Amino acid sequence: MYSLSQMHKAAVSTSSRIATAKPSLPRPSRRSSNAVAVRAQRSAPYRKPNASVDSANVKCLAEKVRHDEVSSVSRWDLFAASLVGPLLLGAGDASAANGNYGILEGKSVALIHPFAMITLFGASLYAGYLGLQWRRLRTVSADIKSMKQQLPPKDEEGKQPSSPLEQEISQLESERKELAAGNFRDRHNYWGSALLGLGVLLSIEGGLNTYLRVGKLFPGPHLFAGAGITVLWALAASLVPAMQKGNDTARSLHIALNTVNIGLFAWQLPTGFDIVLKVFKFAPWP
Repeated sequence: MYSLSQMHKAAVSTSSRIATAKPSLPRPSRRSSNAVAVRAQRSAPYRKPNASVDSANVKCLAEKVRHDEVSSVSRWDLFAASLVGPLLLGAGDASAANGNYGILEGKSVALIHPFAMITLFGASLYAGYLGLQWRRLRTVSADIKSMKQQLPPKDEEGKQPSSPLEQEISQLESERKELAAGNFRDRHNYWGSALLGLGVLLSIEGGLNTYLRVGKLFPGPHLFAGAGITVLWALAASLVPAMQKGNDTARSLHIALNTVNIGLFAWQLPTGFDIVLKVFKFAPWP
């Protein structure tokens, strides 16, 4: 028989174990949990999406995309600006046309015309030299042919009697050989074509640049001489087809036009030098 105190202690110990013990419930399977989730989703009432929240999310996403694009190109923009910036810093105050055309009104562009024209003047002299050498090759061949016709006829034995023309013919033949090796015809054509194209281009560029800088053109010796040079270039080039067919009149006229052109070119160089001084005086850099 247990005493009353022992029975009381046993009851208290049993109740404390029952209170602290965790219930061992069966663990639901994955399939059953998925089925429960689907049933809960179907039974849940429809909720209208919050427009304010969606628009805020879209706005944040757009801001992020724009920030990424700006950050990706900003490096290239800074690099390009570092290259072009020094040239455009003074473009707003360019000169007489109140800076409306930017750098096109500065010294850098204005000096292209005079320096290029000096180069073309030298090219004109060189092209003329090549043309005269090509003409000399044609004439020396005709001279040799004419001299050979003046030689005395052969004797009965078939021997050529000696003549002072033989030495001259030999010298002309040596000269013709040297001229033929110089390839003067093709070189003259190349330089003439380049002179025509660049000359017309730079003539128009000079007048256009003056208008951009000052807002008008100045009728005077330089302008009229430049227009005349451009016209003479075109007229001389128009004679080339007739020259290629052997027209001696066209060849002589071609030489005459280019001779006048070089003389006019040389005459207007001092007037161009005066304009260059004005550009250095009034037009700012760049």
